[in-house]
Amino acid sequence: MKPVIYGLSGPTLTPEERSFFLQAEPAGYILFKRNIADRAQLRALTDDLRAISGRGDLPILIDQEGGRVARMGPPEWPAFPAGPKFDALYDIAPISAIEAARANAQAIALMLAEVGITVDCLPLLDVSQPDTTEAISTRALGSEPMRVAAMGRAIIEGLRAGGVVGVVKHMPGHGRAKLDTHYHLPTVTASDAELEIDLAPFRALAGAPMGMTSHIVFEAWDPARPATLSPIVIEDVIRKRIGFDGLLMTDDIDMKALSGTAGDKAAGAIAAGCDLVLDCWGRMDEMEDIAARLGDIADRSRARLDRAMATIAGVVPQGEMAELIARRDALLALS
Repeated sequence: MKPVIYGLSGPTLTPEERSFFLQAEPAGYILFKRNIADRAQLRALTDDLRAISGRGDLPILIDQEGGRVARMGPPEWPAFPAGPKFDALYDIAPISAIEAARANAQAIALMLAEVGITVDCLPLLDVSQPDTTEAISTRALGSEPMRVAAMGRAIIEGLRAGGVVGVVKHMPGHGRAKLDTHYHLPTVTASDAELEIDLAPFRALAGAPMGMTSHIVFEAWDPARPATLSPIVIEDVIRKRIGFDGLLMTDDIDMKALSGTAGDKAAGAIAAGCDLVLDCWGRMDEMEDIAARLGDIADRSRARLDRAMATIAGVVPQGEMAELIARRDALLALS
């Protein structure tokens, strides 16, 4: 098995993709709007991915947050609110906000589990600042670390109740970035002491099954390399100071914050200590380059992957989506 999660080019596997995936044996897959038409098509696609992998616990990922980041949406599926909606409710009713976040996540999970998706790249634990890039501020759970952690924990619990694994992101914190990593490499100049605010939600949820890195340079820790490619940030900050021993994947290595070939970036991330590389766009030349540069998944990384997927093994998705959405909406109406 290769330590990589690949994207696909369309709503069905091409013959070239099928042949390549059988040979490369990626750890998992991630889906986007280009891969999704309706329930029947999507379930057939996820069943096909499981069949060619031969693994019942295959991680099939999606970014289904709500708001601007939603790969599945109307008219086939309901729209979901983004993090700031729950943050606003927390201002007046913290317990209600936590319960609304949990119900919302559980409803999302039921929607995903129905079509065979097993991992949602949620929750964001990034702590907002006044000048946080809009790419994060429009999605974040707030600017106070412990409320972010409380709602983040509820989201992980809600996802699991619906049969889906959650991913905390973007470690060790994206809130101080003033630039969008899809297009630029941000540099954070905050001191080590100031960055304790950013670490706090991740430390509170250090037992999360999966986490995702950020493509950001933190001058206080490693002025030469973004977190995804930094052994210092991954080992000293994420693994030791935060205490995270779950499965650590990169953010999409195709984002413009990182430079070099796909193979260079993938190999650099694994060498730095990431367990898996996330390559989202389904470009065959780049996927082949990555596969050629990466060896088999490390034993420790495979153990983390297995442990993460075991958190939903045997879980029967609980609840009714309509009831969960109604409960969420009644709570959000309080704000």
